[in-house]
Amino acid sequence: MAKTSAVQKNLKRIKLVKKYANKRAALKKIIKNKKLELSERFAAQLKLNKLPKNSSRIRIRNRCEVSGRPHGVYRKLKISRIALRDMASSGKIPGMTKSSW
Repeated sequence: MAKTSAVQKNLKRIKLVKKYANKRAALKKIIKNKKLELSERFAAQLKLNKLPKNSSRIRIRNRCEVSGRPHGVYRKLKISRIALRDMASSGKIPGMTKSSW
């Protein structure tokens, strides 16, 4: 099990990303628009820099929904490889069995 503080910090980041997503998208659209004046684009860049760092999508860490483990997480399932194996061994995932040869 991962540290609960790390899991909570990641949840806080997810909440901030949702809160500032529209604002960030609008500012990025202004910044990338080459038809606007340089001063307008620069002002948008300054506004973007004033937003919280944790409101950026890149700062979210993929974590296991079961254990909170940050490494070895399958994106599609949102479960770590270890939790997936435990669930498969105990028969909680239909159609999946532990391999043996």
